[in-house]
Amino acid sequence: MDSTIGVLVRYGYLVVFGSVLAEQIGIPIPAIPFLLAAGGLAGSGRLSLALLLVLSGVASLMADMVWYWIGRLGGARVLGWLCRISLEPDSCVKRTAKIFSKHGPRSLVVAKFIPGFSTIAPPLAGIVRMPLRQFVFFSALGGLVWSGAFIALGWVFSYQLELVAAYAVQFGSWTLALLAAAIVGYIAWKFISRQRFLRKIRIARITPEQLKAMLDGGEKMLIVDVRDRIDFEAEPTIIPGALHLTIEELEERHQEIPREREIVLYCT
Repeated sequence: MDSTIGVLVRYGYLVVFGSVLAEQIGIPIPAIPFLLAAGGLAGSGRLSLALLLVLSGVASLMADMVWYWIGRLGGARVLGWLCRISLEPDSCVKRTAKIFSKHGPRSLVVAKFIPGFSTIAPPLAGIVRMPLRQFVFFSALGGLVWSGAFIALGWVFSYQLELVAAYAVQFGSWTLALLAAAIVGYIAWKFISRQRFLRKIRIARITPEQLKAMLDGGEKMLIVDVRDRIDFEAEPTIIPGALHLTIEELEERHQEIPREREIVLYCT
């Protein structure tokens, strides 16, 4: 136990900086346990609370800047790539794009508390060309709020965290095995859910080549572009004759869709 605490005291600042940077970049290394542990050590006077906040805030902002420029240079293609690797097939980037579209730069303050939004919000900011100064301000504030919340939680419950650490050391490798099994199980469950979802939607899907062949053959149909406003503004190219209609507008504009024709929907 003493050796474990000694390692955290000696390398705590580096561990906090590295874990926050890795998680915000997208590497599956959870930073919250390290922030809690560091907060607990700060509560007992072994680490500096101010320095922990500065380092975690800088690491978070560095990662966000990388994603911001990826979005700015890559455009809408970045969203497609994030969607393909997402473990949330039912929402993908749709939910986060909607939040960002509604609240704008202020959403960056709470982005890191929303699963999936933490990684997607910075490239979205780059895609919509948010001014750099504005992005830096709200992103830095969001990083401080997020890391500060967990560091403060660890600081308040420093005694209880030391008890948990003592039990973890007592059980030794079993603790690591249980944590690893939980993480692997979660990822496997999300992956299986994604594959089931994809199998369902393939049943009602046609390829772009099939659609073109139908159009060239003169078939009567209506094509509806249901891309979100952010996706449409980032890449405003549309299939000739298609109707742009977001999912949110369906209820009030449904009368624009004729019932007697075949309807083809497409998104990102």
